[in-house]
Amino acid sequence: MRLPERVLTIVVVAVMAGLVIVPTAQVIMRSVFGLPFIGAEELTRFLLICLVFLAYPLVVGHGENIVMGEFKAAMSRKARAIVNVAISICAIGVTGFIGWVTAMNIIRNLTNATPTLGIPFWIFLGATLFGFAGAALVHLLHLRKPPQADKNVAV
Repeated sequence: MRLPERVLTIVVVAVMAGLVIVPTAQVIMRSVFGLPFIGAEELTRFLLICLVFLAYPLVVGHGENIVMGEFKAAMSRKARAIVNVAISICAIGVTGFIGWVTAMNIIRNLTNATPTLGIPFWIFLGATLFGFAGAALVHLLHLRKPPQADKNVAV
């Protein structure tokens, strides 16, 4: 595993651990100590958003995104190669565009923050920007060798 992928995997695991720890801490604080964990819901929501978007480049990098294996298996080898390249080009365009739109939203809302915890908007949407920009980069790298393994999961 390459270093950036390993570091990102560690970050994703840490976010996932936080996603388990925060609600658990809230339950313990309310049940045992009778104290509310103010902002736990917002923090949990933030961690879930971060988990999804930070893990997105890892999913793309491993070729684990959804493919139409049965449809592609029915194609000739040349048609399948053309479809794989077309999928990568479309994916670069879509993920790059969403990353750009997210960056523009961050720039336009630099002074905004979440209501309870006051998480700055750029941090809140930073994971989204990272996920889509990272996925666009991974798709760009896949143009050299498309990773689609034509996984056919039909029984």
